[in-house]
Amino acid sequence: MILHKIQTSPAQDNALSTCLRYIDKQDTLLLSGNAVNALLLTCWQEKLSHITVLVLEEDIIARGLDERLNQYASISYEQFVQETLRHEKVISW
Repeated sequence: MILHKIQTSPAQDNALSTCLRYIDKQDTLLLSGNAVNALLLTCWQEKLSHITVLVLEEDIIARGLDERLNQYASISYEQFVQETLRHEKVISW
């Protein structure tokens, strides 16, 4: 079980699309920084619909997206640390 961490927007680079080629059903995807913006686009919502997606709460609030993205599980930095311990590996893309 792997925690995949993406922090760049799909408009900036291909980290998210590359990650999706390798992610397994039991893995978790954590979006932070500008990567949370991907969830605003229908195409990415559809691509991520079958994956467990977590978003870093601070990054959503900083961008004023807490109400628009409230259907996604948001986590604090403390919970992020717990997720890193719960998963066998962490990959930052």
